[in-house]
Amino acid sequence: MPTRLDRRAFLAASAAASLAFQSAASAAAATAKKPFQFRYSLASCMYGYTSLDEILPEVHRCGATGIDLWPKVHGNQREQLDQIGESRFAEMLRQFDVKLSCITQYKLGPFGIDDEIKLANRLGCHTIVVGGQGPKNLAGAELKTAVAAFIEKLQPTLELARENKVRIAIENHANNLIHDADSLRVLAELAPADVIGVAFAPYHLPQDPEILCNLLRDLGDSVDVFYAWQHGMGCSEKLPKQQELLQLPGRGTLDFAPLVKTLAEIEFDGWTEIFMHPVPRGIPILETTSQVSQEINRSRRYLDDLAGESLLDRVDR
Repeated sequence: MPTRLDRRAFLAASAAASLAFQSAASAAAATAKKPFQFRYSLASCMYGYTSLDEILPEVHRCGATGIDLWPKVHGNQREQLDQIGESRFAEMLRQFDVKLSCITQYKLGPFGIDDEIKLANRLGCHTIVVGGQGPKNLAGAELKTAVAAFIEKLQPTLELARENKVRIAIENHANNLIHDADSLRVLAELAPADVIGVAFAPYHLPQDPEILCNLLRDLGDSVDVFYAWQHGMGCSEKLPKQQELLQLPGRGTLDFAPLVKTLAEIEFDGWTEIFMHPVPRGIPILETTSQVSQEINRSRRYLDDLAGESLLDRVDR
C-alpha cells in the first residue's frame, strides 16, 4: 500500500506536470500565428459617380470594413466629401460602421497632397495612395539616383505625413518612375518605412505568379495596399463587358493562389481592394449598385477560398 509520503510526492509531481503543461500551452497560444484573413477596403470608384449615401451601406455587404475615396475622373466620392462637409461624412461613417481606409489622389500627385494628409488625420485615415513622379525605364545606378532624388524632394510632405500618422503608398503605375518590379524594390530599400509604402498593383506587372510572388516577398512590410487586380484584356479600350471583367480575380487567367499563399507567408495585414477599371472612366463597373456588389463578392469568395486553402497548407506542413 502506498505511504502518505508516496501520495504527497505523487500529487506534487502531478501538480508540477499540470502547471508545466499549462505554461507550455499558454506559451504556444501566445506565439501562434493568427489565421490569414484579408482586410478588405471598398474602392468607391467601382460604383462610378454613385452617391456616398448609396455606396456606404455596400461596404459591409461586400465583406469590407473600410472605404477608399476616389476623386474624378474615376469616381467623385472625394468631391462629394467636400460638398457634404467633414462632419456629415464622419457621421455617415459612424452610421454605417465604416472606416475611411484610404484616400486615392493620383491627380494631385505625391507633391500636392499636404491638405489631404491633414484631412486624413482628422478623419482617422492612415493611408493615402498616389503615383510616383519622374522618368521611367531607368535601371541600375540611374534608377537608384532618381528614386533617392524623388524621396529627397518629398521630404517636407513626408514630415507632414509623419506628424499626422499617415503613410503614403506609392502605386506601381504606368508611365512614371515607380512603375516596375525594380523601381518598387529600390523604393522599398531607400524610403523611410514609417511614412512610405507600396500600393501593389499586379495589373501593371508581368502576369506571372512566380515573378509577382518573389516581388511580394522582397517588398514584405512595405506593402500597404494590395490591389486584387489582373490585366485580363486591359482597360484602355472599350470591350464587351464580359471581357472587361477579366481584370477581376477569379475571372481572368492569372492564378491568385500563389499570391494569396505569399501574402499569408509575409503576414500581410494591409488593405486589399478588389479592383478593375471600366471604360470609360467614371461609370460603375456594372449597371446597378447591386450588380457591382454582387460582382465584388464573387471575387471575394474566390480570394477567401484561396486564403482558406493557404491556411490548410500551412497547417499540413
